[in-house]
Amino acid sequence: MPTALKILNAIFILFALYMGIKQGWAMLSGKPEMVAMFSKWNFGKTGLTLMGIATIAGGVLLLHPKTFVWGNYITAAGILLIIAFHLNDRDLKGMAIELPFLLLSLVILYLQYPFLGLFQRD
Repeated sequence: MPTALKILNAIFILFALYMGIKQGWAMLSGKPEMVAMFSKWNFGKTGLTLMGIATIAGGVLLLHPKTFVWGNYITAAGILLIIAFHLNDRDLKGMAIELPFLLLSLVILYLQYPFLGLFQRD
């Protein structure tokens, strides 16, 4: 993979990590906007906490080459779940907001782990 694509993918991964920690922490800490959004889908405090843990874990797992794919799967699954709930509510605006993040996760997965050569020993 060309160096420019590796750098771009690294930026994507860092952005996905940032968003995963930011949104996951908002779920864990019970931010009012998160509670309001998830409560309309009958998520209780425990469900929101578990979703927050999964969101943070998905972002952190992106950083290591052996857990990179699982981190992407967890992240994409969480986003896809939220998209499905928005579509069930016929909320196209909410779905459209989540769609770029799902596509970002898929692009990161397609481009693969950018630092593989850095962590391999000769």
